Amino acid sequence: MIALLRRSALVVASHNSGKVREIEQLLAPLGFEIKGAAEFALPEPEENGTSFTENALIKARSAADISRLPSLADDSGLCVGALEGAPGIHSARWAGKDKDFRIAMKRVENELGGNPDRRAFFVCVLAIVTPSGDEETFEGRVYGALTFPPRGERGFGYDPIFIPEGHRFTFGEMDPAAKRTMSHRAKAFEKFSAALELEQN
Repeated sequence: MIALLRRSALVVASHNSGKVREIEQLLAPLGFEIKGAAEFALPEPEENGTSFTENALIKARSAADISRLPSLADDSGLCVGALEGAPGIHSARWAGKDKDFRIAMKRVENELGGNPDRRAFFVCVLAIVTPSGDEETFEGRVYGALTFPPRGERGFGYDPIFIPEGHRFTFGEMDPAAKRTMSHRAKAFEKFSAALELEQN
């Protein structure tokens, strides 16, 4: 269990503005003072891990070491069954150096070809690391199916092609508040919140 002070500063180690915004909204009930990666000019460390957990820890450890504050990072991605789990940990790389997810979504469609198996799931692993070296990770998943062409302008990443189980709309079409109740990131945050011990300043 990670112990943090109430209303203390917490670094969100991400340069993805959509992800940072979603994390800030998920963290809002916990009352932290959120610091973004840009505030500390945090570099983007090489994500050379072989799993979502390893990559999340690489980012959180780097941020905690530089900022000397508790740091939260996530690594997340889309796993497509018919593509043997790809793009997986390479989800962002499929978007190219300009991080254009229209390219990434088109690549998923092209690689699937005529395969009727459109099952997929999103994974999110959160890593919290303190300057003293304490660390924990939490994983969330949401299952669903892919649809093409992309639908919706909300969300980010692969959201416009992913329909969660039991729903008709893609994450790209959903109201952000509705997505936050069921997303892979929300499920990881539920576990994080449950394991967190908040101490008085």
